Amino acid sequence: MNRTLVVVGHGMVAHRLVERLLAGDTHRRWRVVVFGEEPWPAYDRIRLSGCLEGTGAAELLLTTPALLADSRVEMWTGTRVAEVDREHRMVRTEHGERHLYDALVLATGSRAFVPPVPGGDAPGCFTYRTLDDVETIRASATPGDGAVVVGGGLLGLEAANGLRTLGLRTHVVELAPRLMPIQLDGPGGSLLADIVRGRGMDVRCGVALERVDRGADGRVVSVTLTDGTVLDASMVVFAAGVRPRDELAAGAGLPVGPRGGFLVDELCRTTDPRVWAVGECAAVAGRCHGLVAPGYRMAESVAAQLLRETPAPFRDPDLSTRLKLLGVQVASFGDAQADTEGALEYAVEEPPAGRYAKLVLSGDGRVLLGGVLVGDTEPFPRLRALVGHRLPASADALLRRG
Repeated sequence: MNRTLVVVGHGMVAHRLVERLLAGDTHRRWRVVVFGEEPWPAYDRIRLSGCLEGTGAAELLLTTPALLADSRVEMWTGTRVAEVDREHRMVRTEHGERHLYDALVLATGSRAFVPPVPGGDAPGCFTYRTLDDVETIRASATPGDGAVVVGGGLLGLEAANGLRTLGLRTHVVELAPRLMPIQLDGPGGSLLADIVRGRGMDVRCGVALERVDRGADGRVVSVTLTDGTVLDASMVVFAAGVRPRDELAAGAGLPVGPRGGFLVDELCRTTDPRVWAVGECAAVAGRCHGLVAPGYRMAESVAAQLLRETPAPFRDPDLSTRLKLLGVQVASFGDAQADTEGALEYAVEEPPAGRYAKLVLSGDGRVLLGGVLVGDTEPFPRLRALVGHRLPASADALLRRG
């Protein structure tokens, strides 16, 4: 081993990078030093809501004993990197330790976004992002009390379902006019809202928090919405999106994207040829991606470069999503919102069956551009593979056949 890779951050994407590099480094040329801020090594953040429902944190861990025992790996948990010194090719931790690198990968991820509402820092307000967040929420939950989840996207709905299973009366507040506004369209979001309400939760879209109301002891007692509604609650959980962690950029002299994130090219390279960024903190051509699948592609590309293999450029990321949420199958793919000029939409709505399906077609109706599925996602793999191609059958036949 004659070269050192330092990885700042140890989430799912960083873990994939380390595994890929070690597996391909058959000549053992690389030593890997990983710094993670959380007290846990990498874990499956997608399954985070399971911890509210009783899943043990250890069941989410991705790092295997074999990886931890690998002599090529030095793992630091609970350690924040405070500075990147590119001139001396060195990182400094918050405790003052200095570590030299030959290559540096920034995988710092994102932080939860908390809207700037009065009272948003009151005791009883939480973010929903990490294992520690979930453990704190679980310990603070009082069955029978009200809880407000701010955010009706994937994380917000997962948090809401977890709070429901803990016995709280749960309200979901979403600023957009529908749930999961990035993945779903109006009818799909409406159907999902009906299903969520049927699970015993309250859903309010097109409205935001005006303030968090405190009691005499300073703790949360209710929230007031912008439409004047007051919801009794002892807990507020913010799951309203994330912001890239790019604090190291300024001190390191690295440019950031227009909406934050370390600015990188299609090979995830910063302006420094020895420094890369991957995952949610990487602004590829100026754009950050919050899904894990694009992050894995970035990790594979950077590992290939470090191994002197031919890397795959990160272009046209697949942002399709298929998931099971509150027991409901939901999927979106391609141009799900019909943003393409002249696009046509063909939909099948079956509310009694809890099913909605839509295809987005080119202006001539011949080429599949994208779609939305709620309640039944069985056609998803076949439809996603058809994006950009001529339809092999009518839109009706593609949606209705099993």
